[in-house]
Parts: sequence; structure tokens; C-alpha cells
Amino acid sequence: MVRAQYSLLEADKEYELYNFNKAIDLYELAYKKKPSLHAAERLAQAYSYQNDYKQAESWYAIAAAMPNTNPDNVLHYAKALQQNSKYAEAKEQYQKYIGLNKAIDAKQQALWMLSCDSAGFWMKNPTTVTITNEKILNAPQSDWGAAVYGNSVVFSSDRGNSSGHKVSGNRPFLKFDGAKKPDRTVYGWTGNHYLKLYMKDKNQDSVFSFNLNANTDYHVGPASFSKDGNEVFFTLSKIPKKPVYVKGKMATVNVEIYSSKKDAEGKWGGPIPFKYNKVDDFSVGDPFITADGNTLYFVSNMPNGLGGTDIYLCKRTDGGDWELPVNLKEINTKGNERTPILDNGKDLYFSTDGRVGLGGLDIFKVQLLDGKFAEPKNLGYPTNSPQDDFAYLKTSPLTGYFASNRPGGLGSDDIYSFEEQQILTLKLIGSVFDRKNNRPLANAIVTLSKINGQTLKVQTDETGNFRFNLEKESDYNLTGEKSNYRADVASLTTINLTASTEIKRDLFLEKIELEKAIKLENIYYDFDKSNIRPDAAVELDKLVKIMKDNPTIWIELGSHTDSRGNDQYNQWLSQRRANSAVQYIIDHGIGKNRITAKGYGESKLLNSCSNGVKCPESAHQLNRRTEFKITKQ
Repeated sequence: MVRAQYSLLEADKEYELYNFNKAIDLYELAYKKKPSLHAAERLAQAYSYQNDYKQAESWYAIAAAMPNTNPDNVLHYAKALQQNSKYAEAKEQYQKYIGLNKAIDAKQQALWMLSCDSAGFWMKNPTTVTITNEKILNAPQSDWGAAVYGNSVVFSSDRGNSSGHKVSGNRPFLKFDGAKKPDRTVYGWTGNHYLKLYMKDKNQDSVFSFNLNANTDYHVGPASFSKDGNEVFFTLSKIPKKPVYVKGKMATVNVEIYSSKKDAEGKWGGPIPFKYNKVDDFSVGDPFITADGNTLYFVSNMPNGLGGTDIYLCKRTDGGDWELPVNLKEINTKGNERTPILDNGKDLYFSTDGRVGLGGLDIFKVQLLDGKFAEPKNLGYPTNSPQDDFAYLKTSPLTGYFASNRPGGLGSDDIYSFEEQQILTLKLIGSVFDRKNNRPLANAIVTLSKINGQTLKVQTDETGNFRFNLEKESDYNLTGEKSNYRADVASLTTINLTASTEIKRDLFLEKIELEKAIKLENIYYDFDKSNIRPDAAVELDKLVKIMKDNPTIWIELGSHTDSRGNDQYNQWLSQRRANSAVQYIIDHGIGKNRITAKGYGESKLLNSCSNGVKCPESAHQLNRRTEFKITKQ
């Protein structure tokens, strides 16, 4: 009993100093000896600070179920469930908490309920974005706040000292409390080193310290660079020369924003404090400088804000001074807003836990329209997760970086790259032409038939043009038709297309001339035979297709011989060959009424090689032919 009480007292001391690793060990010892609500609550809180969501859920479940528990434990239990993607259970606990605390306003109740419902929907309907853990940037500790600096990525990390524990991403603003100055090498909140800036050049495989004269032993970063790379703004924490003490303890040391400029030799100068730092009263951090260098976005918990930390912007005057900070009230909530980053001067990305989201900090996008911000939009899943997602930076229209402490990373906070899979815009365009003179055909009917899908029709405009929207992963047939013309057919596919594509297909219609003989090339028969050879079958298949593409036409198929041999025999042989070809076509699905066989023998020679005239073989070959002519269109 005495040992348990002693462990609790020691644990409380470490907890109040933000030395959570030591506190957890002592609280667990105390709870093992004598279960208590105090130990369970503190274990849940300490694990929550360290973003160990499974442990936090377990301990909040215990604390929430104990006699005389504080209703807030039910609320924290609901949040822990939410952070572990257990949205249905979280919703039940939120409802339980609402029943225990009648003072919760309707807006907050709706936020919790909508967040659970929306998160479930988002996870069932993920966006088309690919997310990759940038392992070369990450360590077992905390890495976040990627910024582009020339050909390099600069980011914050507390990798200087490995504790072997998953650690906090320091979303509660970095701070120090206690009766003595904090350790210069280990941050008690995490057991790791303080945050410092690191960089990786795209042409190198290693990560190096970023050479910035920050003049502090404590936290540095994250950073934001001007477009020309000659000025940097960064978060910094240091102990004042004359710390303020309250009741014998040093007051909270808040973080500040500093900047630095390169000198003529390209070296970073000493840190310059931001005009609105007030280290003893509030924090300012997460700086982002716009491309023109004239506006600084940051977050602060300064008085008269809407919530925990709000987003502010500050304009730089022509003389280099900073105007008063402006609270972005259209965006800020009662919760915490973090890491504002402006993209292309019109899209502001930020994170908040005060809006409908999946849990923790969610990344939102808000457009700047006519000087005002539109309604923020949640980026959905998988960009957002049930954990904290923040520091979203676009490096191109479809790619960039963000940080997250989602499970499966190398450390607590990891840097992830993302690539938005462009929503495929698949279109078909084309024109219909007269095959003979290549003139465009207006008012032709073009039919797009998706295999095993719908059929669409369109009429060509005065220039013969047409267009369709296509579906992804689909096969199509395309047909062009016009009165008095033979149809033309093409095929296309969108299978395996991974980028927006405009497919072009032109169609060429041939004008029908009734009774005009059209020669079928390469229709050969063995000597004195009428059976269809394989090479002849290939050509007859083409005629089958024409008749299927033009289902209204009728044809006559005629067979011709040369003049050699008996006239009557040639007539008989040509009829047999015509009959054989027609039967082949009928056997391949063409109605027998649509086709007639006609043997002409040697009655329609194309040259003078008649009976008794000596001609070369090539001349006789010209007369041995198979033709068809359209008799009905």
C-alpha cells in the first residue's frame, strides 16, 4: 500500500514535468499494486500524449468504467475509439457522454455524430490518391514539416537521441514547465532530442543537418522559405535570460517565430524575432511565408482567439515592418488549427481538430475567392486518417508531402509523399468523311456502343465532327452511318489508360452505287474446284462484315472465269463457285434472302482475251475474279 502510494507520488512528479516515459512506468507499477481511478486516468492521458492510441483506448475504457468516474473519461474514451477507427463504438460513447453532460450544445453534438458517420463513409469511398512513406526522410523518432528549399527538402526531426519509444508529434505547443530549466539534450515530453532542422538533396541518398544559426539548444522548426530561398521563417524555443517564475516554478516557455536572411556569402545570419512574439504569454508558430514574401501565415494561442490555436496572417509593409495580425475567423474553430500553407496564392491547406473529420487533426483545403475564404473542405481518406494529419505541402499540382502519425510508420510522426491520381477525363472525338473525296459529312449518325453496356448516338455537325465521353476500363464499337452510304466501323478501348486522354477516331463512309461491281481481291480456287480455300475465306469474311455493318443492303455475288476451256463448262464452274461463296456467307450469319449467287462464266471479260486469242497468264488472271454489287440499299 505504501509502495503504491509512493509510486503514485513519484509518477505525479514526472507527469507534471512532462516526463511521460518515466511517469507511465511508475503509474503502471502503482496500478498493478493497487488499481485506482487516478492511475488509470493518468496512464490514459500519458499514452494519449505519446499518441499510443491502443494503450490510450485501453486505459480510458478502464477509467470510464470505474465507480465515480469523471464523465470526461467517457469523452476521452470516445475519442480514443475514434482514433482507432472504431467509429460505431465511438458514436455510442459520444452519445453516452452527451447523456451524462447536458451542457453540451447541439453544434458540438452534431460535430461528433457527423464525424463518426462521415469518417465511415470516407473510408468506404477513398479518394484516388497514392500515399508513400518517405522512408529515406524518416527515423524512429518524429519527422514532419517538409519544406522545399532549392533541390532539397528541409524538415524538422527529433532524431538526435533515440529513446526506442513512439513519441509525440508535439501538437500541444512545445512548452516547458518545472522548477528548473529543462535538460539541454533530452525533451522530457518525448524522451527524445529536441526538434532540429534536417535536409535531403534530391540527388543524394543521405539526410544532413541543415546549417542554420538558430542560437538555441532547444526546438527549431519547422521552416518556411521565401521563393528565392534567401529568407527563412522558423519556429524556435529558448529559455529567456530572465525566466518568469510562478509560485516557485518557472512559467511555461512558449514557442516563437524567428527569421533569418542570407548574407553576401550565402550564409544564414542570426535569428531575428518576429514582431509579435510574446514568449511569457502565448505561443506563435507554424510559420508560412507566401511566394511574394509579403504575407506571413502562422498559428497562435494569443488571447481573444476562437479556440486553442488559431490561424493568423500578417502583412509586411513596404518598409519591412509587420502590420497587426489578423485572425482568420472564417476558418478558425473552437478547436486547434495548425500548419497553414498557401498554394498558388489561392488554396490554403491547414489542419484542424475542430471540424467534421476522421479523428485528431484532419487536413482541409479552403479556396481564397475575391479576398474571402470559401467553406473548408476535408481532403478525405486516405489523405486523412483517424490520427493526426498535418503540414500538407504541394510541390506540383498532383504531388507533395504531409506528415502523419498514423500506424505503420517508422516513428511517431512520419513524412509521407502523395500523388493525386488525376480524375480520368476520357473523351472520343472524330469526324465523318466521304471516303472518295475526303469531304466532311454533316448529319451522319455516329453510334458508340460499349461492349456489354449502353449505346449512345450523336449527329455530326456541319463540319462532320462528333464527340463522346468515355468510361474507364471499357471496350467500344463505333459506327458511322448516313443514307446512301455504306457504314464504317471502328473499335477503341479505355482499358489500362492511366491519364486523361482524348482519343481520336475518324470514320470514312463510301457512297453506295447500285449495280456497280466491286471486286473482291484474292478470291482463288483450286483448279477445277469450287470449295472455299482458307485464303478466300479471309476475303469473304470481309464481305460478311460489310453486310453486318450495313444490315439493309442486298447483294449479288458474281463469279467469273477466263475464256479458256468450254464455254458451258465455264458457266457451270462459275455458278458452282458463286454458290459455294454465297453458302459460306450464309453460314456466317447473313440471311439467304439478302444475297444471290450468279455464275457469269466467261461472258463478262474485262479485256480482249476471248476464245482463240493468245494472252499472257496475267491477262487471263484479270478475268478470273469474284465481284459483288449492291442491289438494294
